[in-house]
Amino acid sequence: MERFSCEVVAVGTELLLGQIVDTNSSWIGEQLALNGIESYFQTKVGDNPERIKKTLKQAIGRSDFVIVCGGLGPTQDDLTRDVIAEVMGVELVTDEELVERIAAIFGNRGREMPLNNLRQAQVPVGAETLSVMPGTAPGLKAVINGKTLYAVPGVPWEMKQMVLEDILPDMRAKAGISSIIGSKTLRTWGDSESGLSEKLAQEIERLDQVGGATIAFLASGIEGLKVRLTTKGDSKSEVEDALNTEADIVSSILGDEIIFSYDDQTMEEVVLGICKDKGLTLGVAESLTGGLIGSRLTSVSGSSEVFKGSIVAYSSDVKHAILKTPDVPSVSQAAAEAMAVGACRALNADIGLAVTGEAGPEPLEEEVGRVWMATSVGGVVKSSTVKWPFDRERIRQFTTITVLNALRLRLKEEI
Repeated sequence: MERFSCEVVAVGTELLLGQIVDTNSSWIGEQLALNGIESYFQTKVGDNPERIKKTLKQAIGRSDFVIVCGGLGPTQDDLTRDVIAEVMGVELVTDEELVERIAAIFGNRGREMPLNNLRQAQVPVGAETLSVMPGTAPGLKAVINGKTLYAVPGVPWEMKQMVLEDILPDMRAKAGISSIIGSKTLRTWGDSESGLSEKLAQEIERLDQVGGATIAFLASGIEGLKVRLTTKGDSKSEVEDALNTEADIVSSILGDEIIFSYDDQTMEEVVLGICKDKGLTLGVAESLTGGLIGSRLTSVSGSSEVFKGSIVAYSSDVKHAILKTPDVPSVSQAAAEAMAVGACRALNADIGLAVTGEAGPEPLEEEVGRVWMATSVGGVVKSSTVKWPFDRERIRQFTTITVLNALRLRLKEEI
C-alpha cells in the first residue's frame, strides 16, 4: 500500500523566539501517526513573506500533504493567506459569505466587527475554505502541483477542531485509508519510565514479532506516567477488543499498585471516584502545595459530593490555630500527621490528607525538596517522606500526585 506523508509548517516569529512553545505541531504529528499518515518534517518559520514562501514550496515539493498552522489572523503580520495566494500564482478575493459569518460572530458578542477582520474573509482564487470554522479565522484548502495544502489558525482549540473534523477525514479519503486506528492510555505512578520499560520488555518484544498493538511511554508530570497502547483494525469494535486484550496483559505485568487508571483518568478523578463509591468525604490540609491539591480536586466535575475543602496552612501560626498541630518543626512527620487529623476535624471529613515540606529555592527549616505526607483513614494515620531533586514547581506537582496515590492505595487496601 502506498504511504502518504504530511509536513507541518508552523508560522510565527514568536515560536522562533521561544515566546510561545509550539505544541500545535506536536499534537498534529500525533494525530497523523494515529491515522496512518507519515510525517517526516516539521518546520517553524518566522513572519517573513519570502521565508514563508520558500518553506511552503519546499514542503509541497517533498510531501503529499502540508498543514500550515498560524498566520490567519486579522493583523498585518498574519501573512499565511497572502503567501499561499502567491505560491498558487493567484489573487486574493473577498468572500462575502465569510464577511457575514465573521460579522455575525462579533454581533453575537455584542461587538462591531473591526475592519481589519475583513482580511480573514479573503481567499486565494481556486482555494476553498474548510467547512469547520470555530472562530473568526477560516481554514483554507488548496491543491498546488497535485499536492494538498491546508491552512489552520494557530489558536489550539480552533486548530484541533478543524484537523479532527475536516482535514484528517479528507486526508484519509485521498490516501485511501479505511482502517480504524485507536489508542488506550493507562496512567501509572510509582515507577520510572525505564522501570516500566524493563518490566514490559518481553511483551514489547513479543508484539514486535507478532504484530498488533504498540506500546509507548510518556512521562507527564502531575498527570502521571502514561503507557499508551495503539493498534488498528477494520472496525471500531475490533480495535477496542484488541486494546482491551493488550491492556489486560499489561495489567497482569504491572499490577494495579502501579496502574491507577485504564481510561486516561487523572489521579484526582480516580481518588474521588473511590471515595464516592465508598460513601466517604475528604478534607485536605496543605502547606507547600499552596492549594494545588484542592485545585486539582475541584477541577473534577461532581467533586463537591466528596470534597469538603482544603485548608492552606502556609504559616506555622495557621497550622497551630486551625489544625492544632503541636509545637514541632513545620516540616516533620509529627506536623504532617497532625495536619491530616486536623483536616478531618476542622472540615468534618471522613478522610484527611496533608502535606508539608520545603519547596525552595532556599532552605528554611529543612533541606530543599524534603516533603512529609500523611493520610488519615478510619482514624488511623500513616505518613511517609521523600526528598525530591526538582525545582519548586515540580516539587509541588510531584507531591500532589504522590500523596493522592498514597490515599488511593490505602482506600483500595483498607476499606
